[in-house]
Amino acid sequence: MSNNSVSTSEEPKLEENNHPNIVFVLADQWRAQEIGYAGNDQIITPNLDKLASESLIFENAVTTMAVCAPWRASFLTGQYPLTHGVFYNDKPLPNEALTLAEIYKEAGYATGYIGKWHLNGHARGADPFSARDQPVPKDRRQGFDYWKVREVTHNYNNSFYFDENDEKHTWEGYDVFPQTDSAISFISKNKEKPFVLMLSYGPPHDPYFSAPKEYQELYDAGTLKLRPNVPEEYQDSARRVLAGYYAHATAIDKAIGDLLAGIDKAGIADNTIFVFTSEHGDMLMSRGVVKKQRPWDEAIKVPMLLRYPDKFGTRSKRVLDPIGTPDLLPTLLGLSEIPIPESIEGKDFSANLLAGKDLENEATLIMLPVPFHEWQFKNGGREYRGIRTRRYTYVTDLLGPWLLYDNEKDPYQLTNLVNQAEYKGLQKEMEAILKRKLKATHDQFLPADEYMTQWNYLYDRSDSLRAENYLEINR
Repeated sequence: MSNNSVSTSEEPKLEENNHPNIVFVLADQWRAQEIGYAGNDQIITPNLDKLASESLIFENAVTTMAVCAPWRASFLTGQYPLTHGVFYNDKPLPNEALTLAEIYKEAGYATGYIGKWHLNGHARGADPFSARDQPVPKDRRQGFDYWKVREVTHNYNNSFYFDENDEKHTWEGYDVFPQTDSAISFISKNKEKPFVLMLSYGPPHDPYFSAPKEYQELYDAGTLKLRPNVPEEYQDSARRVLAGYYAHATAIDKAIGDLLAGIDKAGIADNTIFVFTSEHGDMLMSRGVVKKQRPWDEAIKVPMLLRYPDKFGTRSKRVLDPIGTPDLLPTLLGLSEIPIPESIEGKDFSANLLAGKDLENEATLIMLPVPFHEWQFKNGGREYRGIRTRRYTYVTDLLGPWLLYDNEKDPYQLTNLVNQAEYKGLQKEMEAILKRKLKATHDQFLPADEYMTQWNYLYDRSDSLRAENYLEINR
């Protein structure tokens, strides 16, 4: 732990559970549009819909960098990717990072983590996926004590994990369900004192067709409606993928219903901040592609619900201003009445929320410092920076302005307004906001190679391959 880390005292500072518990549930690759309370009438999510009726609903929760490990590092540290250095999957979050669990632990909280971790990384020069099946050493758990974790797997059936003692176990059946059972057990055993628990599910991240059969049978791919930005030649494939994706989502919804019932049974619902969100979305054949990294809403917008009855009651309220990944930790700390360390770069919006106001945040930053894996350079990936406001998306690449959308008039982002004369004033306004955001985060927007060199990283496999004029080719 670095000098700016909190120290661990022998006696907890909180003698009784008068500070809120935190239960943070994270899905992987669940995009904002695919959930009942958001207006989707073909997905089955009754428990999340009920939760939404009792929660703050963040309409514009935006992942700052739409990839797994970078999101996790930014959430746990409250920092931007170029500060903590995890801007590429399977790179290690430094031990020196000051994280959520360490901060809450110093305040007297019990800490627990269940599910996918994806922050241990691999040694420089090792196979890029070499650490995914290995235990995470105790000093790499960033302050979490209760521990039932797999670094990374996308096999959600009878998958294995490691406990606090690095002993290997199996999640029997579809792992979402035994992971949820462990979470309920943790809550029951820790209900007399404040705790922070993070439950990190693997799905609905692909593979899309591995949910339990009973959930797959709920969806007929042939009847599913698609977003209008799915090209015609991909629509049959998109419906099949969407049906499998929905099956995972409905299975998770069932697990969340069980988890909420466990919280009710423990008698701590009123004093528990319950958050449901996702790391990033999935293109799901919009624009003819799948997965993430890209700056379009299907990849960057995620569902987010926050229920805290003691402070917000149990009536639904929609929050319209955008909130970014680094803002989540300081806002949770603010709601928990825990001082916010200087290392945190995100904004604390708790005062606005408690006052019944919107966030008063004009925009949140989106970025991709280094394209990699499924969107590597040779597949059309490019470095970009951008902003998402309530209404607009504006993105630049290394050549200059790239994308501008009016998401109110054009919700499927079919018409790029960049460099059109009639939108010159709007583009200038968006560019000014972006420049302020980059200045505030000390982001010089350099080519990918510069950041890889600064952090002594190696590209994985063929990620670095590109034509000299790859940006012009992708225009």
